[in-house]
Formats: sequence, C-alpha cells, structure tokens
Amino acid sequence: MGETAIYLLFTDTGTNLAKAIHFFTKQSLNHVSIGFDEDLKELYSFGRKRPKNPFIGGFVREDIRSDFLKKSDCAVYRFNVSDEEREQILHHINQIEREKDRYRYNFIGLIGILLQIEINRKCAFFCSQFVATVLKNAGAFQIKKPTCFVTPEDIRSHEGMQLIYEGRLGDYPNRNKVACYKQKEEEQVMSSYIIYSRMNEQ
Repeated sequence: MGETAIYLLFTDTGTNLAKAIHFFTKQSLNHVSIGFDEDLKELYSFGRKRPKNPFIGGFVREDIRSDFLKKSDCAVYRFNVSDEEREQILHHINQIEREKDRYRYNFIGLIGILLQIEINRKCAFFCSQFVATVLKNAGAFQIKKPTCFVTPEDIRSHEGMQLIYEGRLGDYPNRNKVACYKQKEEEQVMSSYIIYSRMNEQ
C-alpha cells in the first residue's frame, strides 16, 4: 500500500471571531483547514462564507491568496496517510461539498468546548470538528475525545504532524507556484475563448 501526504493549515486571521474562539480555547492559530497538495491549491474547512460577515458560515473552499487570508499568521503541517486513506478522506469531503447548502457553522459547539458539554448538531461543524471528522478515515489519526471537543491545537499536537512552515501566510514558500497555476488556468480559458471566437468568424 502506497503512502502520500495531506496538509493542515492553521491560521490566525485576527478577526473578532478568531478572538472569540481564542477566548473559548485559550490557544493560538485557531482556524484549521485541510488540503491535498503542498501548494495548498485545494483547501477545505468550515468558516465564514463572506469575509466581511462572520455570522454567515459553513463549508468553504479557501484561497490562500485572498486578502482575508494572506496577511494571517500561520503554520503548515504535513501528515502522512495511505493512498486509500487519502481517497476516503477526499470522498468524505466531496460528499459534504455536494450538500454544502445543508451545512452550517457550529457556533453553539464552540460554547460546548468552553463548558465541556457534548453538543453534536446535524449538518453543522466548526473548523477543527470538521477536520477531525474527516481525518477519522485515516488509521494513523486517532483522537480519543469526541470530535465536538477537538480543537486546532489537538490536531497540531497529534503524533505524526510534521511542521513545514511557520510565519505569514502571504510569505508561504510555494505561493508563487499557486499564482503561476492560477495564471496558467486564466491563460488557458482566454486561449480557448480566442479560438472559439475565430471559429465563429469563419
């Protein structure tokens, strides 16, 4: 059985919501996302759907080049899983994404962490609860506490997590690769549009 890596991004955006989560958890870097490539082009979490509105939250695909994230303090970790486990994790995420309109951010669950009351809501996660839930598909990732109590720090400190970067997200070593990838995508779209336009002119 082959082995591959997944990536965990921990951030502190400095927003009021981040400060509130810090109050509940007493820990830094209180947002966690999961990705499947070192460039972090494919990144998933539960958080705010609109950068300027912290009260509209749910399943999100995140862009590390966005103004909202690129100024954040962060830490990037690598975690090794089998090829089969990677596919199971990604399959679980894809299932949630297909029904993303049903899912909400679990604000009440944050209070549950503070009071140590187990609150499991249907179709609702906070970020570390989501990541811990999908990582349960990986045999190497086992946390004894219920996922509704899991904090980003619990995930960061799990055995096997390998720190590969710490600092400002905008300075992440592979950011240029992400930008080039996006630029190539845009160039391909433009090239296809030009070819299509010329065919119609003929």
